[in-house]
Amino acid sequence: MNRRAFLLSTSALGLISLAPDGALATSCMALPPPTTQKIPLKIRQLGRERIDDYAWLKDPNWKAVWQNPQVLRKEILEHLKTENAYASAVMAREKQLEADLYAEMASRADTDDTPPGHRNGDWIYFTRFSAGANNLSYLRRPSGGDGSEELLLDGQERSRGHTYFKIVGATNSPDQALFAWGEDVFGSERFRIHIKDLKSGTILPNTIDGAFGPFVFSSDSQWIFWIWRDENSRPAKVFRRPVRGVDDILVYEQSDLANLMTVTRTASGSHVMIRTWNADDSEVWLVPADNPTAPAAVVQPRQTGLVYSVEEWRGRFVILTNADDAVDFKLMWADPQKSGREHWRDWIMHRPGHFVIDMLPFAGHFVWIERVDANPVVVSVRAGDLAQSVIPFDEAAYAVSFDDDQEFERDRVRLVYQSPRQPKSWIEYELSAGSRKTLKVQGAGAGFSPDNYVVERVWARADDGARVPITLLRRKSEPPNGKRPLLLYGYGSYGWPTDAEFSISNLSLVDRGWAYAIAHVRGGSEMGWAWYLQARQFQKKKTFTDFISCAQHLGEAGYAARNKIVIHGFSAGGLLVGAVTNLRPDLWAGVIAQAPFVDMLNTMSDASHPLVPLTYPDWGNPLVDPAAYDYIASYSPYENVSAKAYPPVLATTSVADDRVGYWEPAKWIAKLRAKSTSGNPMMMHVDVEAGHGGAAGRLAELKRDAMFYAFAIAAASGQGFC
Repeated sequence: MNRRAFLLSTSALGLISLAPDGALATSCMALPPPTTQKIPLKIRQLGRERIDDYAWLKDPNWKAVWQNPQVLRKEILEHLKTENAYASAVMAREKQLEADLYAEMASRADTDDTPPGHRNGDWIYFTRFSAGANNLSYLRRPSGGDGSEELLLDGQERSRGHTYFKIVGATNSPDQALFAWGEDVFGSERFRIHIKDLKSGTILPNTIDGAFGPFVFSSDSQWIFWIWRDENSRPAKVFRRPVRGVDDILVYEQSDLANLMTVTRTASGSHVMIRTWNADDSEVWLVPADNPTAPAAVVQPRQTGLVYSVEEWRGRFVILTNADDAVDFKLMWADPQKSGREHWRDWIMHRPGHFVIDMLPFAGHFVWIERVDANPVVVSVRAGDLAQSVIPFDEAAYAVSFDDDQEFERDRVRLVYQSPRQPKSWIEYELSAGSRKTLKVQGAGAGFSPDNYVVERVWARADDGARVPITLLRRKSEPPNGKRPLLLYGYGSYGWPTDAEFSISNLSLVDRGWAYAIAHVRGGSEMGWAWYLQARQFQKKKTFTDFISCAQHLGEAGYAARNKIVIHGFSAGGLLVGAVTNLRPDLWAGVIAQAPFVDMLNTMSDASHPLVPLTYPDWGNPLVDPAAYDYIASYSPYENVSAKAYPPVLATTSVADDRVGYWEPAKWIAKLRAKSTSGNPMMMHVDVEAGHGGAAGRLAELKRDAMFYAFAIAAASGQGFC
């Protein structure tokens, strides 16, 4: 009897299996699970051999699919549609709950939750969501206060007719005569840059195609600097184009495409800055603002192990760097005429445990943010005496960042403050007086009060004794009692931190008696750069064991009921939840894997993938290093699925995702379904036209969250699905 016949036959009997918590769970047979055809592919690599039964789900023309999802092979598209139908059928009983969750979230979001306006010359620039809009509108008004508004860009109108739509980099030219933005209508993150003449109101015909996203006007507003993505979607070149022309002039070309790239202006406007970097080294090239057609000049040529970034302050370069084994980075001075490493001089010395993550100069002050014990600390110094002062914040766990819009000459830094219980607050801090003013607070719906919630910083003990921070949100009226469900989020890769930010979506979960937690595991940088270095390459498994330790501690401390912990990971966080699902399937009531990086060994063995060469420092290279092959193979989620009682799994993916291919969760779900002994549903939701993470826009994101949380509530209920 084949598997499909077996499923059909057992459905009539009401297939019974043992759930992870020992309770009986009925397998959902409203619609039989898709039967994914096995076409074994034998792969030989470095003297090793593996069989991939589901390799056929990766379209041979996968790069073309990213540019146009409509060219996806018919048999693959039909399979993905079947997966969507099955997921919808399994979640049918939760559709009303999902609708209720979305309605709650949308009602909280239907407020003025955009940043306050910022002054630029004679204008105040600002954004706004129209009622029920998924995309922003961009506007300006005279700074004189006559109240008249000028619509620069209607994102909602631009999105009409597109299943997927995303705007990046919307900005005005320094002379206020132009407005530019990037658009992506597929989700492939290849942007088309548009430039609008604000005097005539017309969009110029010289659009820029194939852009990586970041772009910047020259200080004289005559040129636009932009990044071109090559055929492998890697940021490869920086071009300069006349704002009213079509002739692109090459400014910079990467010699090694295993790097990310950005182009910006320094805070003072003194230079256009090109920065390329990976985890182990970086390089900065500068073009003088008063001579935008001059060749770019390197600050310090790339040097293995040397990471740095540059700002300009009071006639000198300020270098943020890990030079001299400053693992948590330090600040150094450099003469613009003698900018090489041999001329750098110490300014703010390295202090282990004080990880300097960002810097921002002003005319009379210099400000930086450092991370201490998983919380950001804002420090400023005054020109002249260089006296330091700290801008205080007093919650147990919170996030602070520089606002995108600053006024260099005013010596007033704009900060964005938030915590899991505190909505975003835009704060203007007067650096000389040491006073602050709240410019705006994000709305969170009628009746919301942060006083109804508690944010705690909890510490778990890892297997090797390391203290792992956890950020936890709960209702104040519901202290830990060991009975409540909990959603545990984790990431833990690339040195990227998961900050303790506010989410209106989480309120709908917590208001239903849940707790929400973030496990700040190694592999991120919440505890400093060493926190990242301790869990990469041949130490990567610490990320997974840290996460398990966090879950166990939350249960032991009474923050979560045993077997009512649902886990969520996005992208490389999907690798995390996939790995711990293999390691400890008994711990989880459910698994949410959003665009999960789960087919890791196969992906890291494809050097043509845009991100693979960039991430060799993080994972190792299984194409040339047998030890890297073996280590990755030992934890790659897809490779390690076996006959176990797995919890319910909901994976999501997008056909146009050029970071984590749709085939990764498709293959993983197929294998989980074939191997699992629990009878729990293994589901996948597919966005045919979307990018990394799913559909774009605030309302689309809330719909995704509503689906996730409806799944979580059902999974933790112990009543099964359907």
